[in-house]
Amino acid sequence: MSFRLQPPAPARLNRCQLFGPGSRPALFPKMAASAADVINLDLEDSVAPDDKEQARKTVIEAIGDVDWGTKTLSVRINGLDTPYWYRDVVDLLEQASDRLDQIMIPKVGNAADLYAVDALVTAIERARGRSKPIAFEVIIESAAGISHVEEIAAGSPRLQAMSLGAADFAASMGMATTGIGGTQENYYMARAGQKYWSDPWHWAQAAIVAACRTHGILPVDGPFGDFSDQDGFRAQALRSATLGMVGKWAIHPSQVALANEVFSPSESAVTEAREILAAMEHAQRTGAGAAVYKGRLVDIASVRQAQVIVRQAELIASHP
Repeated sequence: MSFRLQPPAPARLNRCQLFGPGSRPALFPKMAASAADVINLDLEDSVAPDDKEQARKTVIEAIGDVDWGTKTLSVRINGLDTPYWYRDVVDLLEQASDRLDQIMIPKVGNAADLYAVDALVTAIERARGRSKPIAFEVIIESAAGISHVEEIAAGSPRLQAMSLGAADFAASMGMATTGIGGTQENYYMARAGQKYWSDPWHWAQAAIVAACRTHGILPVDGPFGDFSDQDGFRAQALRSATLGMVGKWAIHPSQVALANEVFSPSESAVTEAREILAAMEHAQRTGAGAAVYKGRLVDIASVRQAQVIVRQAELIASHP
């Protein structure tokens, strides 16, 4: 390990982030009753410009009026290139109850973007005497964002999570696709007359995971646009989980259970992880640095992998 140890990510469940437009309050009680770990009330892309002000007021009222249970409650503000974002921040922190946990900042391109929001939030918290610090989540949605992903991950002590926003990211990169996530028809390899579709988001996800893990941030996969394609959603979620991401967005209620399923370790995986830990504990008691488990070598690196699975299982078990 490096002399500078990798800090742990926040110990919170983030398997599924369910989004809903801030302009549709009828959805809020259903979102609160869902099995999603994180609720994102949206003031950005899903709200028309003429509805921004009313949506902000509606969200502020709902933060205090709706019973959100133990979920992480987040509001996605408008981008810093719009005339709406500062009022989103000011009104949320001056008028909403302390039930608000997090602000999601879209289209972050560098650490200075994060600094700007942090400075405003900090000033309001001090002026209003808010005792509960607001956490941040950022969305990487541009060529600049992915180029500066590590400086963004280190940009604020408030930062707890980082997501990939596939649609705007694709547009910024000039990608020849209109799909939101998933494999793309023309992104394939061919051999012996057979096509094999690879994942065009893989490299960006890997960069986000590396930056997040370096700085103790939760890496999260973003939306999968075709909510009628459950197999496609599950396939992308499995790839994301394998890369080290902890959860995925749901833009439709049908995606919540799929995300929870993929990002919850299976009973067999937890059992195997516990057995690996037990095998290594026995080996260390007898002075060995490694052990044999089911015909394969396990060592201290195997312990770290197993601990990730066990910690996630224990976090889920402790969740109401």
